[in-house]
Amino acid sequence: MAEETKLSVADGYLALLSANGVDYFFGNAGTDFAPIVEAFSQAAALGRKVPKPVIVPHEAVAVAMAHGYYQITGRAQAVMVHVQVGTANGICNVINAADQKVPILFTAGRSPVHESGPHGARNRVIHWAQEMYDQAGMLRMHVKWDYELRTAAQLRTVVDRAFQVAMSEPRGPVYLSLPREVIASPLDGELDRAESRMRPAPAPVPHPDEIARAAAMIAKAKNPLIVTADVGRDAASVAALEAFAERFAIPVVNHHPRFHNIGFDHPMYFGSMPGKLLAEADLVFAIECDVPWLPGMEHPQDGAKVIQLGLEPMFLREPIRGFPADAVLTGASEHALPLLTAALAKEAVATDAIDARRGRLAERRAAFLKDFDAKVDNVKSRRPIDPAWASRCIAEACGPDAIYVGESAFDPDQAKLNRTGSSFRLASAGGLGWGLGAALGIKLASPDKLVVASLGDGAYIFNNPLAAHYVSQAENLPLLVIVFNNGGWESVRRANRSMYPEGLAVQSNRQPLSDFTVDTAFEQVVQANGGYGARVDDPAALPEALAKALHAVQVEGRQALLNIITAG
Repeated sequence: MAEETKLSVADGYLALLSANGVDYFFGNAGTDFAPIVEAFSQAAALGRKVPKPVIVPHEAVAVAMAHGYYQITGRAQAVMVHVQVGTANGICNVINAADQKVPILFTAGRSPVHESGPHGARNRVIHWAQEMYDQAGMLRMHVKWDYELRTAAQLRTVVDRAFQVAMSEPRGPVYLSLPREVIASPLDGELDRAESRMRPAPAPVPHPDEIARAAAMIAKAKNPLIVTADVGRDAASVAALEAFAERFAIPVVNHHPRFHNIGFDHPMYFGSMPGKLLAEADLVFAIECDVPWLPGMEHPQDGAKVIQLGLEPMFLREPIRGFPADAVLTGASEHALPLLTAALAKEAVATDAIDARRGRLAERRAAFLKDFDAKVDNVKSRRPIDPAWASRCIAEACGPDAIYVGESAFDPDQAKLNRTGSSFRLASAGGLGWGLGAALGIKLASPDKLVVASLGDGAYIFNNPLAAHYVSQAENLPLLVIVFNNGGWESVRRANRSMYPEGLAVQSNRQPLSDFTVDTAFEQVVQANGGYGARVDDPAALPEALAKALHAVQVEGRQALLNIITAG
């Protein structure tokens, strides 16, 4: 066993991360990491309990891995990157984490403060060029808190404060910079592994007056509608939503959902677009939904009431947001919906009216299900492969127990999921380059689960695939990766078509800045890291291709990628 050296702040920092529930240290190292590297080596030699270091060859992948790991465990994790350039590379996925209220301790070194003198002072040319006037200013609007560790004496308070802020509702990322001289300096005293006494703040409870106001509106509504996107962020809130919708016979639709929000088999579930239900609604109950409808394209009936419920129902990160709010409920659905149920009991809502609505909705849901299956059947032979057919094949091959992670055209409804935590999608902020890292983090937290990452071809390129496939191989995290390859950015094409439906760009064979001009063999990228890869352009061949890919993942323990040539 190595002889123990004098403890440094870096040693104390790693011990405090472990005390705060951090299992993994997702790192992309630079010249500022030397004290951290030494502290990990000391911990390994002396058997100290510290988080496991994970080398992640790109910062965006590291942040996404912490994001995915949190989604399964509910515990904030730590990422460390190299000074300002590493911070810059990770910011896109910090934005996604902020949008999804994901607590991540995002840390970076900073250029040594001293040009010479103390241990850890500057000794590389880049230490001058990499110093900033305000390093945290790059991402301050996307984090809940930022700070720079200044002395050894404040280490415990700073780390505990970071986790307290990150885990207080609404949760979100925080940023801490660690100057090299400070983390290399001697630690005051012994390693501190005590549980933090700085508890995070729980979710608020809606004001009783707003609960009563909302209950009165729901009681009077003939055609209420619930629209959600993110209620599935919390498992208990999903159960509360399902019980509330069933009790009062209120249809539920997902509008660009980022989580599994309601069971597919729930009698009140009506798909992922508001459609006619919105046009007929005389009350819209927006639950954890920043955009319940697109005002320039659709709207509820004139005079319809709108109730907004969420941990932060005003969505203050969005500078302009003009949706009506006739009642505002601030809090978690887990707590707010039972309170609303109790208030509705006092309103003496007519049981016969609820029963009549339930009957009408049962007929409508039967039609919805019939149409849902018919649409897939109608496109199963199309070439290029239709995304609906590809989604159905993937869902049937992988099954309802898989965890689906996506930034693509994959439709989670095709898997007919009924399990909370079975689907995670890109944040509404839309920072591409999240899915592969998030899937790796989810696999790390649930190694016995099949994790399926579905990406568009444009998104796959954004995901730094070589870095992600390296981590998959190095950490033994076999994923099934599906690339929906439609030869470009479909979201850009859709925007073009919606604004200029008769325009020259839409009429052309290739849309500028939208269509790719090279057909990249994505299946060969995964092979560079020991994985299985195949290209599929025949819809009839897709089930067999999926079976081979799943064999590689589930039997051989290798990552696999299918490059599926799809229509837009």
